[in-house]
Amino acid sequence: MGDDIFSGITETLFREKAILSEEYSPDVIVERDDEIDAYRSALKDVLFGRNPSNVFVYGKTGVGKTAVTEYVLDALADEIENRPAADELHVHFHNCNDDSVYRTVRSLINSIRGADDDRFPETGLSTSHAIETLYDEMDARGGTFMFVLDEIDHLSDPDTLLYELPRARANGHLTDARVGVIGISNNYTFRSSLSPKVKDTLMEKEIAFSPYDAAELRSIISARAEKALVDGVPQESAIALCAAKAAKDTGSARQAIDLLREGGDVAEEAGAETISDEHIAAAAERVQRGRVQDKLRDQTVHGQLILEAIARLETDDRTAVRSKEIRDVYERVAVGWDHDPLTTLKSIQNHLADLTMLGFLERTEQNSGRAGGAHYQYELTLDPEIVLDTRQSIESDTFC
Repeated sequence: MGDDIFSGITETLFREKAILSEEYSPDVIVERDDEIDAYRSALKDVLFGRNPSNVFVYGKTGVGKTAVTEYVLDALADEIENRPAADELHVHFHNCNDDSVYRTVRSLINSIRGADDDRFPETGLSTSHAIETLYDEMDARGGTFMFVLDEIDHLSDPDTLLYELPRARANGHLTDARVGVIGISNNYTFRSSLSPKVKDTLMEKEIAFSPYDAAELRSIISARAEKALVDGVPQESAIALCAAKAAKDTGSARQAIDLLREGGDVAEEAGAETISDEHIAAAAERVQRGRVQDKLRDQTVHGQLILEAIARLETDDRTAVRSKEIRDVYERVAVGWDHDPLTTLKSIQNHLADLTMLGFLERTEQNSGRAGGAHYQYELTLDPEIVLDTRQSIESDTFC
C-alpha cells in the first residue's frame, strides 16, 4: 500500500474524542442531584473547621460514584478558599484493589510527601510504624485530610484502617490535622463484614448510587455527545439506542458512552456522515465480543477448555448436556490443543460449578425418577462462536 496509507483520512466525526474516554472527568454532573446533595450534607462540617464525616459510597461499576466524588471534593476545595474558618483541604485518592493495609498507608504517605521527597519503603517496617508515620506527615502539614479509598472492600484488612483513622485525633495521634475517610465500593454488604467496634467508631454517612435508567442515560450521553462529536453527527435515535441497551444490561453510563464512541468508529469506517442505529447495533456486538473475550482470557486453561467443549456441543445442537457428555468432548478438545486433561469427573464438575457461578453457564436440575436420579444439565449463556473464536485466538497466541 506504500507509505501514504493514512493520507486519505481527512475527516472525522469526533470533535474531542477524549470526552468519551473513561479518564474524562466532566465539568458538570447530570442526573445525580440527590447524591450530590447527600455528599454536600455529609461534608459541610469541613467548611467550619470541624472534623469531616466518614462517607461510604455504594453502587455498581459505571454509575458515577468516582466522578461525583471528584466533582464534590473539587467544589468543596473551591469553597474553602472563601471560608476563613475552614482548614486547608488535602484530598488523596487510592485504589485498594488487592492491597494490604501497609501498602495502602505507604501510598498515602508518599502522596502526602510529594514526588521530590524520600519514598516510604515497600518492605521492612511494620504496619503500625507505617500508620504512625502517616500521622506524623499529616500533623506536619496540618489541615483536613480526606482519604478516598476506592474498592475499599478489596482491602486485605479494612478493619485495621477503618478503626485507626477515625479515632486518630481522639486518641491523640493527631493534633494539627483532621481526617475523614470516603470508602467507595461495589459491594452493598461491605459494612456488614466489618467488626462491631469499627462500625461503632465510623459513624459514617452512606450514599447509594442506583443504576441509571434509560432516560437518565440518554441525558448523560447527550451532554457528552454535544462536546465530543461534530454537530449533527449522532442521530437522536442512535443516542436513545445507546441508552436503552445500557439501561437494559447494567444501567452503566460507562457502557452507554462506550457504545457511542464505538458507534462513531463504526460510522467512520463505513464512510458515513452520521451515527445511526445500525452503527450502534454493530458497536454493541463489538463491545460485547470484547467483553466476553476478556472474561474468557481471565479463566484457567481447564475452565476455557470446558467452555470450548460446551460451545462445540452447542454448535452441534447437543445442549443442554450433562457433565459426563461434557467430559468426553472436553478430553478431545484438551488433547487436540496439546493439554493434559483433568482426570476425574469431580474436578470437571467443580469447574462447571465455578463457571455457572461466574455467569458463563446456565444450570438446570433434571430428575429422571428412581432409575436415573437427579442430575444437572448445562448450557452456555454466551455466543458459542465468540467462545470458539476466542479459544482459537488464545491457542494461536500461545504458539506464536
